[in-house]
Amino acid sequence: MGLKLDRSAFALAIGAGLALSSGAFAQSPAKVTAADYDRAVKMLSQNTNPLIDHDAKGVTWLDDTSFVWFDNDANGVRVMRTDATTGKSVAAFDVARMAKALSTATGKPVDAKRIDKSLYGVGLNADGRYDFSVKGTHYLCEVAKPKCVAKPTTKGKAGDGPGNVSPDGKREAFIRDWNLWVRDVATGKETQLTTDGVENFGYATNNAGWVHDDSAILVWSPDSSKIATFQQDQRKTSTMALVGTNVGAPKIETWKYPFVGDKDVTMIERVVIDVPTQKVVRLKMPQDQHRSTQCDDVSCFGGWEDVQWAKDGKSIAFVSTSRDHTKTSVRTADVATGAVRDVFDESAKNWFESGINAINWRYLPESNELLWWSQRSNWGHLYLYDLNTGKVKRQVTEGDWNVAEVVRLDPASRTVWFTGVNREAGHHPYHQHLYKVNLDDGAPVLLSPEDAQHTFKLSSDGKYVVDSYSTTAVPPVTVLRDANDGKVLAEVAKADITRLKAAGWVAPEAIVVKARDGKTDLYGQMFKPSNFDPNKKYPIVNYVYPGPQVGSVRTYGFAASHGDNQALAELGFVVVAIDGMGTPYRSKAFHDAYAKNIGDNTLPDQITGMKQLASRYPWIDLSRVGIWGHSGGGNATGTAMFRYPEFFKVGIAESGNHDNRNYEDDWAEKWQGLLVTGKDGKSNYDDQANQNHAAKFKGKLLLMHGLMDDNVPPQSTLLVVDALIKANKDFDLLLLPNARHGYGEYSPYVMRKRWDYFVENLLGAEHPDAYEVKLPK
Repeated sequence: MGLKLDRSAFALAIGAGLALSSGAFAQSPAKVTAADYDRAVKMLSQNTNPLIDHDAKGVTWLDDTSFVWFDNDANGVRVMRTDATTGKSVAAFDVARMAKALSTATGKPVDAKRIDKSLYGVGLNADGRYDFSVKGTHYLCEVAKPKCVAKPTTKGKAGDGPGNVSPDGKREAFIRDWNLWVRDVATGKETQLTTDGVENFGYATNNAGWVHDDSAILVWSPDSSKIATFQQDQRKTSTMALVGTNVGAPKIETWKYPFVGDKDVTMIERVVIDVPTQKVVRLKMPQDQHRSTQCDDVSCFGGWEDVQWAKDGKSIAFVSTSRDHTKTSVRTADVATGAVRDVFDESAKNWFESGINAINWRYLPESNELLWWSQRSNWGHLYLYDLNTGKVKRQVTEGDWNVAEVVRLDPASRTVWFTGVNREAGHHPYHQHLYKVNLDDGAPVLLSPEDAQHTFKLSSDGKYVVDSYSTTAVPPVTVLRDANDGKVLAEVAKADITRLKAAGWVAPEAIVVKARDGKTDLYGQMFKPSNFDPNKKYPIVNYVYPGPQVGSVRTYGFAASHGDNQALAELGFVVVAIDGMGTPYRSKAFHDAYAKNIGDNTLPDQITGMKQLASRYPWIDLSRVGIWGHSGGGNATGTAMFRYPEFFKVGIAESGNHDNRNYEDDWAEKWQGLLVTGKDGKSNYDDQANQNHAAKFKGKLLLMHGLMDDNVPPQSTLLVVDALIKANKDFDLLLLPNARHGYGEYSPYVMRKRWDYFVENLLGAEHPDAYEVKLPK
């Protein structure tokens, strides 16, 4: 769910299920062969060229005028370096020699043809050597005569959390024994900053709900002298437990996990720490909710984005969010005294967010202002606030379209660069474009005019932007633009998909259908076999992720594969993915379509969409409808099979959050609301629970779950299993003993079982016995 595969598996098949009528299998093959599965596996290829073109966010700016990227062709991967002042690109180094040097330094083989698989980060050291991150260790590498040495580091004690490095690079903060420490990077000298941290009431801890690790959640001041963080109180928070599968005594994992409706959930006490003096200033306010303005965790994108420092380090701004996400409070604090001042509040009927998959507010104390994002007009727009009065000075953007993500703000020129959707007439409403706008006057300026999905990476000084754009059918083009006027300065790379086409690759077809209201356009993708025959009848499979935080369509830009949608289609299916009402990037009303009713799961839109497609295309057999999804999609699949048994015949529900009372509090209480139980014992969460509808099940259902899933705990699926057994229903179950939420190395096996299940039960054909899926490298 919140967001963001092992070898062995334990499968338990229960019953034979209900047979479909023999007429449903008309024109179906008697057997799907291993050669058909081979062709499906080919469709999982990721061999695009160049790799940069898949997503410009893979670009790394080394300084204000040069960046590196990966190029991929039939000979392997090269690391390219582009000079933004000239637009010229050259090989950054000899890959074969550099791979050999890295192999020597690391003591492990580095594949020169896929060096991108070894490099987790690329930087430039002050002396001109490259700084490569390889599995957590940094290596400094010379170019002329490639030689690599491990970057000097200081090691902590076993059990220390990873270091959070200060802006000046001289210190790193880390967690040890529930307290916050700092380490001098050069000397290794350690200083304990807090002393009263205890188990389950520690500092900077990132362990609430489905997120639980040792990274320190904090924000350094610009001058590296102070830290804004929190002491996290989960002493009364509920506990989650998972039991491993092994020989002998089982390994049990336990951690604090707040549930929907719990009286006591994880809370935080905000503090600011002066590093040189180790003085801890506790903000003068009650404990705050462990919430963010956008995502499940207090940390959304690896940092603590809802806390921002003034440049002079004298104050911070932060946003507090209510437990149900309906109210946000913008506040500032004097870090010397801990005094807190409320600036303004915003409330929303169902939930408030500060961006679309982004946190878009910005603290501007130098001009006594704050930039804010809100959907109060039914669309996501930017508003400029006066910090003194808490009143809006100007609505910076407006109209029936969305600001998606603020990517840069320059206070000197008072310019904001941001991505937006649905603004350009005639363009696909999900295609993101880059814009800039002045805080004080004027309309936004479009900087990326092509009707395509764009991804961007700006230089640190904001002068240049790398823009990679594509559609689902047209491979990416990457250009270097002037970030002020959008002018193309150079074409950096253009994808060559000759190899993909030679392997049989076909693009998904864009589809548009009407939503449940008969008026609203819904967008999606349809995947057909590469050997499609319009004279045949094809079963249809609905790949679903219902939202509310994302939708079913993985990307509206180019991708060599969209999961295994095309691979599954190759076996004799039409596969569709439709972004139903209740998913983001459209209007607030669209996103709120099934607010406080998670059990909706966009299924009315999925059904009406497939009915419309069947009326257009006679080769879609609507008597054979399948559905599958993972996590939220697993939940939706269960809902589909139980609530719409006459429509959906076969379903595969992977790791579903089938009852959100068994999921962490933040996600569910945002979308379904706080748990309210009446005098009769009934609650507003009863209807969303799939097990309460299991008695209506008729078709074929395969439930899957990893027993070590620390995101959606396996008990969620076992509740459904219990209900199906009590209702005397036949179903199938696959439990993956040591799998997490994403299945890890079990994934190829799971994929094959998915294909087998649809081939046997929806296509009505035999499948190859024990086919082994070997994923492309």
